[in-house]
Amino acid sequence: MKIATIKELLDAEVVCGEDMLDREVYSACGSDMMSDVLAYVKDQAVLLTGLVNSQVVRTAVMMDMVCIVFVRSKVPTEEMVELARESGLVLMKSRKRMYEACGKLYANGLHGNGASK
Repeated sequence: MKIATIKELLDAEVVCGEDMLDREVYSACGSDMMSDVLAYVKDQAVLLTGLVNSQVVRTAVMMDMVCIVFVRSKVPTEEMVELARESGLVLMKSRKRMYEACGKLYANGLHGNGASK
C-alpha cells in the first residue's frame, strides 16, 4: 500500500516527508511500547503510535520502517521531525484512535507481518 493511501484512509496530515508519499509499505504495527516494536519483524512497515519522543523515530529507523503515524492527534517534537527528515522517514498525524486506525488499514488490505489474509 502506498503511503499516500494510508494518508487518505486515516485522514492524516503529513508532518514531514511529503515527497515520499509514493513509497510502498507492506505491513503495519500499532504500539506505544517500543519494546514490542523491536520484537516486530521489520521491513518496509508503517508504525502507528501515540507515543511522542525521539526514541520512536530511532526505533523506526533501526527496524527499517518507512513511515510513522501519530494517532490521537499527537504532535511530534521539532527534534523528532528533524531526526525523521535526516533518516528519510515520513511522519504523519491523525485524529483517529489507534484501534480505528489499525482497523482501517487492515480492512483495506494492509496486514501485519505474517498475518493471514
